Amino acid sequence: MRKKISKLGQVPCVLTCFASLLIGGNLLTPLQDVVAAESPNILWISSEDHGPEMGCYGDKLAVTPNVDALAKRGLMFKLAWSCAPVCAPARTAIITGMYPPSIGGQHMRSMVQLPKYVQFYPLYLQRAGYYTTNNSKQDYNVFKENQGWDASSRNAHYGNRPDGKPFFAIFNNTVSHESKIRVRPHTAITDPAKVRVPAYHPDNKETRQDWAQYYDIVTRADTIAGKHLAELDDAGLTDSTIVFYFGDHGSGMARGKRWTYNSGLSVPVIVYFPEKWKHLAPKEYITGGKSDRMVNFVDLAPTVLSLAGTKPPAHMQGHAFAGIHQQAAPKYMFGFRGRMDERNDFIRTVTDGRYHYIRNYNPHFIYGQYVAYNFVTPSTAAWKRDFDKGNLTEPQKQFWGLKPTEELYDLQNDPDEVNNLVGSTTASKKLKELRKALNNWCLEIRDVGFLPEGEIHSRSVGTTPYEMGHDDKLYPLERIMAAANWATHKDVDELPDVKKYIDDDDSAVRYWVAVGILNRGAPAVAVSDKELKTLMSDASPYAQIAASYAVAKYSKNSALVQTAVATLLELAPWTPQQDVFVSIMALNAIDKLDGLFSPHLSKIKAMPINGGRSPNGRYNGYVKGILAKTIADLERR
Repeated sequence: MRKKISKLGQVPCVLTCFASLLIGGNLLTPLQDVVAAESPNILWISSEDHGPEMGCYGDKLAVTPNVDALAKRGLMFKLAWSCAPVCAPARTAIITGMYPPSIGGQHMRSMVQLPKYVQFYPLYLQRAGYYTTNNSKQDYNVFKENQGWDASSRNAHYGNRPDGKPFFAIFNNTVSHESKIRVRPHTAITDPAKVRVPAYHPDNKETRQDWAQYYDIVTRADTIAGKHLAELDDAGLTDSTIVFYFGDHGSGMARGKRWTYNSGLSVPVIVYFPEKWKHLAPKEYITGGKSDRMVNFVDLAPTVLSLAGTKPPAHMQGHAFAGIHQQAAPKYMFGFRGRMDERNDFIRTVTDGRYHYIRNYNPHFIYGQYVAYNFVTPSTAAWKRDFDKGNLTEPQKQFWGLKPTEELYDLQNDPDEVNNLVGSTTASKKLKELRKALNNWCLEIRDVGFLPEGEIHSRSVGTTPYEMGHDDKLYPLERIMAAANWATHKDVDELPDVKKYIDDDDSAVRYWVAVGILNRGAPAVAVSDKELKTLMSDASPYAQIAASYAVAKYSKNSALVQTAVATLLELAPWTPQQDVFVSIMALNAIDKLDGLFSPHLSKIKAMPINGGRSPNGRYNGYVKGILAKTIADLERR
């Protein structure tokens, strides 16, 4: 950004503290402090689907001169996470300042209600006198009638603010989105021969072309960021505006986007504070500096409120890293994965900055579950092709195998995260530390992800998932977590412990019993006929599905297998009497069981793709997608 001599286009704004304020029909507790008569303008520039593959982060192949120049004038956070490795949950963390697993918004393209007292952060900025604009994407996993935007559209712009208003403006840039990696034809700029292929990816033509194209679209995102910075400068606002630049999660390449590895969670975060507002900057701020503080997307909302002179509300779970209310850096940083489009999953993760611990609560699923939108990318399909041909190295094969219960990586010595340290005696102390930190975090935020997705909604009738999650009668978290932790370890020696859980009166505990047998595979299924029969007739359809999947996949008892097949066929159709979440889970099991359902192809073809129960239309396309994939696979057999 170049200096301007022109007069700043900023008029002082006088703010007043109110005892209470009625907004959108809700009486809100006052959060605003008495602040100075003038407030900073705040500009956020975000780009989709790209990690820290930028020159300022040391990537020599990247061509990102505009963001690099911003970093030289500002501060760069060396390790920042998006919380979620996919857009809608990550954006939900930003807009609420809360971890989506605590509010039920962790699943891709879900939609849940928030308590009345929880507002999106732009609403608090409006109370502080700001003109708030969003250009233009929203795509949150939670619903609020009043989102707090003065303008949210492709035309939203801080230049339209009334006189006397400071502004908060976001520009969301989509040119680096995953979908742009696969656009053909593409005029190549980056030489595919020069890209570094990560150890987990096969070194083939498709992989190199997609990585090269990824670098090209990141350069395009940088160009657009440069235009926003030049526009700010031309308006004479550079010296009165705090600027943030960040990506919304890791690269759109497979095992980046959607995955809780550092490649999916790590994003660039750069902040610039003009001289006028340096007293609000992070304590470690120096021009051109690099901060060791770990920054997470839940930190953005409390930070921007702190910059505006407003104390972040108590329900926000992040830590303000700038402003008058900035807080000490947390010791750990957390992330998560829930359902990804049509595929159920459940992963939680934590890092201390060097070591990265991943907890897989669905280790009975492979890493590379078929997500239709991802498999359109040429390198993803080529990766699966090379696996089927037996052409991959061990690190490259891992993506197509079952997940371990736990993973631990040394980010310093193994940045590609291919050497799992679980089982290493030298890493045992760190494993215990991070395992405990993650467990404590799940309890602290009251993570509702230990429920099957449909039960998040059914238990929240008359309230919200967040409030339900804090009611131990509705959600006995410690009991359910104990069952989940038992279920997802693979020791067959621990199988007798099933007796502690199978008669529990909570349906989620019994669901985890079924997962526990499934996860332990054929040896556990072979000695669990009685338990599986019980679970296949459980009151919980989710327990029925997990038990039926275990039997159909591993059992040698033909009569029991027939019962399992019949149960899945009964639960799969999305009828007016059937919940969409039950249908999605049952269809996922059927799809994974391949030829076992070939005799039932006509019945599967007749299953409806709409018309059943659903809390929101965003869920409804997934039934159609899984059915299409299942039918196509069965027809090819």
